[in-house]
Amino acid sequence: MAKPNTYVGIDKDVNGGMTAIGKLIRDAWVFGIIPETETCEGWNFAGLDSLSDKVNIEWDKYGCLVSNLPDDLRQRHEKFHDHAVAHARKSGWAGEQETDDEE
Repeated sequence: MAKPNTYVGIDKDVNGGMTAIGKLIRDAWVFGIIPETETCEGWNFAGLDSLSDKVNIEWDKYGCLVSNLPDDLRQRHEKFHDHAVAHARKSGWAGEQETDDEE
């Protein structure tokens, strides 16, 4: 089976969107780089790479730490990421994939 040339969209992503691309999209929402309604469905991977560059520039301003975000951005981060975790858990995600290699 061939790999897709475009992204399926955060709302259709595996593990309830708890993937590297899903995190990227949520971070882009936090920083207002793309609107909250943008799922990135149909985006090619060059477009996602460009989005990653923009998100990284924003994170660098805050030392890549949520605790360094100003209150408004920290609240947006909490809103998007907490909702994503709750949604993913309802979909059966438990987070083991992120810690499997730590043993």
